[in-house]
Amino acid sequence: MVGARPCERGFTLVELLVVLSIIALLLSIAAPRYFQHIERSKETVLMENLATLRDSLDQYHADKGHWPDTLEALATEHYLRAIPMDPVTGRSDTWTTTPGEEGSGVGDVKSGVGDVKSGAVGTGADGRPYAQW
Repeated sequence: MVGARPCERGFTLVELLVVLSIIALLLSIAAPRYFQHIERSKETVLMENLATLRDSLDQYHADKGHWPDTLEALATEHYLRAIPMDPVTGRSDTWTTTPGEEGSGVGDVKSGVGDVKSGAVGTGADGRPYAQW
């Protein structure tokens, strides 16, 4: 036979479009869940880092009898290896600190770093702002 082609193998355009539409459908279902899990994991790490910082502050105060002047003092005094990163902001210098109370009674003096909170803007999944954690 003249002009007859041997059987060619491959996919038709319709088959490729069907496969691509199925892949797009699966991605549209999976992508939002993926990003929700990323945000939830950042919040979990933030809570753990805050707990670690607060525990280190309490240990420092119990050992030295006063609050550290800065968070960096925790690292230089080897209460922490390094200041942990705030996972929401992606930086370790955005922590906000509040002074700790010294003394007991009416004339308490506030000095040093007594508590630490996140400096991130926004709210968590529970509706509370990160600055209140």
